[in-house]
Amino acid sequence: MPPLYRYGRLPFPPMSTATLAATPFPALPAALLDLIRSAHPSWHPALRAGLEAIQRADPAYLGVLAQDDYLPTEGRLFAAFRQPMDQVRYVLVGEGPYPRAASATGVCFMDGAVGSLWSDKGLSKQVNRATSLRNFMKMLLVADGRVPAGQTSGDALAGIAVQAQADTAGTIQTLADLQDNLTAHGFLLLNASLVFRAHVAPVKDARAWKPFFDTVLRALAEHGAQQATPLPTLVLWGRIAEQLDSLPLVQSFPRAVAEHPYNLSFIEHSGMQQLFGAMRLLEKRP
Repeated sequence: MPPLYRYGRLPFPPMSTATLAATPFPALPAALLDLIRSAHPSWHPALRAGLEAIQRADPAYLGVLAQDDYLPTEGRLFAAFRQPMDQVRYVLVGEGPYPRAASATGVCFMDGAVGSLWSDKGLSKQVNRATSLRNFMKMLLVADGRVPAGQTSGDALAGIAVQAQADTAGTIQTLADLQDNLTAHGFLLLNASLVFRAHVAPVKDARAWKPFFDTVLRALAEHGAQQATPLPTLVLWGRIAEQLDSLPLVQSFPRAVAEHPYNLSFIEHSGMQQLFGAMRLLEKRP
């Protein structure tokens, strides 16, 4: 009996990496294969299998992409997969990379243009420009009990920011600190589409990367079955939840769903406050 049946996690048997590798397909672009090396070795077979799945669904897509201009740059296509598979407890799924070279890092929600989180008046100018990040930070402040719900601006926020900047040993100061905390709590910060191209409709790239995303989920499911560990929780915001509902495998994972953080209502979403509040993400790790 296949392992996923034995643990009762999926309604259909898994497709092994060996089976995928044995399936004929056009040669994968070397430029994309080389980028797999930037990921943690535990992901290498799954990433190759994911590219093969894209190639079978649309044999022309990857060849064109490899010759095209796309974000993220600097070889960071698989940057999210530096998180070892063994450590994944949550998969935070974004729609796609930021449409700016300075911002697109290959890691969901981590805006490369943002450095400091705080200013004397509250959140930093860079955070306030990134609407989703601003609202996520405000949600964390409410979840941590640092500010009351409904008082996440003005003098209340300015006072918290002054305290945060003074407490450099105990409070995170930069977006990199926040990313470190998320990673330490087992987050795979993954975009459903790994690329953005200014001259291509995002929906087209998103459709092309669906087989890759499905392969990543399958790899996580197989790994969980082999290790007899729970499946990671998918954290889905906004339209991405609807887009991924068409993948049968998604239904087998626990999910935490909310509106996208660019909505002000996200700040007071009780489910997100409960999920993230327990992690104390604003506290600097020792």
